[in-house]
Amino acid sequence: MTAPSTLRIATFNASMEAGNYVEDGAALDPTALARHLATGKHPQIRNVAEIIQRVRPDILLLNEFDYIADATTGAEAFINHYLKVGQKGQAGIDYPYHYCAPVNAGEPSSLDIDGDGVASGTLGDAYGFGAYPGQYGMLVLSRYPIDHQRVRTFRQFLWHRMPAALRVTHPDGRPFYDEATRLGMRLSSKSHWDVPITVGEQRLHLLAAHPTPPVFDGPERRNAARNHDEIRLWADYIDPLRSDYLEDDNGQGGGLAAGSRFVIVGDYNASAVEGDSHPGAIEQLLHHPGIQAEPAPGSDGGRYHSPDNPDGAQHTAAWRARVDYVLPSRSGWQVRQSGVFWPTTRSRLHRLVANRRVSSDHRLVWLDAVLVP
Repeated sequence: MTAPSTLRIATFNASMEAGNYVEDGAALDPTALARHLATGKHPQIRNVAEIIQRVRPDILLLNEFDYIADATTGAEAFINHYLKVGQKGQAGIDYPYHYCAPVNAGEPSSLDIDGDGVASGTLGDAYGFGAYPGQYGMLVLSRYPIDHQRVRTFRQFLWHRMPAALRVTHPDGRPFYDEATRLGMRLSSKSHWDVPITVGEQRLHLLAAHPTPPVFDGPERRNAARNHDEIRLWADYIDPLRSDYLEDDNGQGGGLAAGSRFVIVGDYNASAVEGDSHPGAIEQLLHHPGIQAEPAPGSDGGRYHSPDNPDGAQHTAAWRARVDYVLPSRSGWQVRQSGVFWPTTRSRLHRLVANRRVSSDHRLVWLDAVLVP
């Protein structure tokens, strides 16, 4: 395939996890996403597909797409039954290449991660918060070949192996985690993926993650600390002087080589100007010398959604914060433009973002950039 003049790369927390499909009074069914993908008829998934068809990214990360090991009932079902089928008059879109792998969310542990004195296995004591393995998973869709043999994942990397990792303590200074939990706790709440993608004769590294929200904890701020250090993993990974401690799930050490072309994508649950993240969390990326953080994407929908907030135009979530990012390396890219798919209430397309059940409480964020030597 001939390399295009411009690539459109996007991220979208699409809320495609089983909890989004629970009817009033019904129990959570971990197979709900697979069942709805098979029909091609679920209205929320059709709206997600229409948003993607309207923006038409070349490479896309979906957050909160439940992990389904059988691609024919997971990623491929979404592509074949929704994306390739035109929604509301839009042209279908095909992604011949995809990557999906297990995540820590809902993966049972024998640890007391929530600190309640009981190791229950799932929910608060799963390696990443979740009711069943694979909840809140991730999916990469690409029009260009993915080098599956060289994908690196850091799902099992242990938090305590990060030098100077943030300590989690009770207000009186006592350690929050017992020693077995401290030593066995994984850093990534879902996973961190380095997905190499080949565009013509060029290669880029899509660095995908979805750190835990820095809330839903207590005065010890364990989730805020974890969110900070999950973000730090990428800040260290792209810096050869700081990445030597990292080891991926196959035992390979280190991070990216100097000058590598990459794009960091995902819902990072952290804002530089609002919210409850640990101080400096997302700034580890926004102020990183190897990253192009400008121009910040924006939308009229975000501006009108928060008219009294000077940062509203850059918001990427309905709960009024910028938390979803597409951040390219300084090497190898010339950025053209970026944006957030957020139609205003006056637009006929506002039906696609009216609420979480319609599509998601997050918005698709995109970047157009040219590959350069």
